[in-house]
Amino acid sequence: MTGNVKPETPSEKLARYRLSIDNMDAALIHVIAERFRITKQVGRFKAENELPPADKDREKNQIIRLRNLAANADLDPDFAEKLLNFIIQEVIRHHEQARS
Repeated sequence: MTGNVKPETPSEKLARYRLSIDNMDAALIHVIAERFRITKQVGRFKAENELPPADKDREKNQIIRLRNLAANADLDPDFAEKLLNFIIQEVIRHHEQARS
């Protein structure tokens, strides 16, 4: 009875694609939230040990690493760099708040 499979309508296929996107968005939010939980711990550690909130060498190395990961994943490295820079700025803001 495998020959009786009804093909998806365009709206059904679009709904399936959108469900996959929604699932990926949820996963991204959870991964980013976990990343920030860890970086907040780093911020507290830096504050307690009088370390600067930003580490330009680490940021530079992370950008290089992320650009390579993006290229290998067939994702625009410029986009990946912009995303990481946005995240880094938010992390630094959290680290500065931990100092006060």
